[in-house]
Amino acid sequence: MKVLNLGSKKQASFYVACELYKEMAFNQHCKLGLATGGTMTDLYEQLVKLLNKNQLNVDNVSTFNLDEYVGLTASHPQSYHYYMDDMLFKQYPYFNRKNIHIPNGDADDMNAEASKYNDVLEQQGQRDIQILGIGENGHIGFNEPGTPFDSVTHIVDLTESTIKANSRYFKNEDDVPKQAISMGLANILQANVSFYSHLVKRNVLLLHIY
Repeated sequence: MKVLNLGSKKQASFYVACELYKEMAFNQHCKLGLATGGTMTDLYEQLVKLLNKNQLNVDNVSTFNLDEYVGLTASHPQSYHYYMDDMLFKQYPYFNRKNIHIPNGDADDMNAEASKYNDVLEQQGQRDIQILGIGENGHIGFNEPGTPFDSVTHIVDLTESTIKANSRYFKNEDDVPKQAISMGLANILQANVSFYSHLVKRNVLLLHIY
């Protein structure tokens, strides 16, 4: 493992954006694991700038998102489908929609959806790069500390601290979904290279590279 102190969130975001861009440029069939949230906003802004500047062909790039809230439709402004469209896929509209994979948080049977998404991950194989944020208590995605390392895609009951932390994106805390569908740690660890961002204090971010 390598840990980089890049001095600021913006510098770390640019570093990872460049790594994602290089992977797509040199491997047009690459598989990228993507994440959402405030830590990722600068990253996607930097990546979109690089993509638009160079008009990179991404038709064969496949993306796999980490998680989604249970109970939110893809069109809900706080869903991760909406976030990814807003931050990346509409800003650079050349990704092939059939190669974009995000869990469906509004499925009739969420356990079946988790199994279905896990099957997709297994069929597609190892991701070339996985990006992730590490929460204040060490959670990765919606996997809280203590989640088994052999866990696969599953439904998670959100902790009170996670609900409270995410309430800033909603009108009030009661509007925050109480569950999410998330890759498990076994899925996450399948990636060839992972970038874990850890905001240690305001605008200072450590980047863990595995």
